[in-house]
Amino acid sequence: MATRKKIEIFSAGCSTCKETIELVKRLAGSSHEVVIHDMQKAEVASKAKQHGVRSVPAVVIDGKLAGCCAGRGPDEQVLRSALA
Repeated sequence: MATRKKIEIFSAGCSTCKETIELVKRLAGSSHEVVIHDMQKAEVASKAKQHGVRSVPAVVIDGKLAGCCAGRGPDEQVLRSALA
């Protein structure tokens, strides 16, 4: 069984962000911890910057920015690989 991971999603509430949240929740199931961060809060924006987040949606897995969401929205295969 895979190790439980902490998955953080940085979201601004846009439709692509919502799609990413649903995808991550579906892939993570109950096996991983999923935390949603609202980028409209100053403390969240500061935390995002520490992780190297430059655009939303962004996914951080165990403290490392995942490459799943750059460009045109979430890439399910990249997310699956990161959670394996």
